[in-house]
Amino acid sequence: MLTLIKDLPENVLGVSAQGEVSGFDYENILIPAVENKLKVRRKIRLLYYLSPHFDGFDLNAAIDAKMGMKHFASWERIALVSDHLSINLFAKFFGCLISCEVQVFKNMDLQKAKQWIIQ
Repeated sequence: MLTLIKDLPENVLGVSAQGEVSGFDYENILIPAVENKLKVRRKIRLLYYLSPHFDGFDLNAAIDAKMGMKHFASWERIALVSDHLSINLFAKFFGCLISCEVQVFKNMDLQKAKQWIIQ
């Protein structure tokens, strides 16, 4: 399940993942939130927090992850907060392929990630 993180600047979209993230979550929470931000800004920042209670993505969420590619040029910065080694390695690799800054943080560094994404 995805929930939006409140109390972030207007140019930052914060999302917290708990349990299993589904295609429904992407279609009804993440994609509309991204598209709403892009209505008023050309570039946005993303804070994606995989909480300690995150269990993974279902197949539909993996397919819907193409949202990141659809808005490829719209990302200014991305902060991933996660203790999942394979996801963190993928994010670091993906970060080398895109033109925005990407930082990966451990869950215990959530506050550092918030500071980095807004600076």
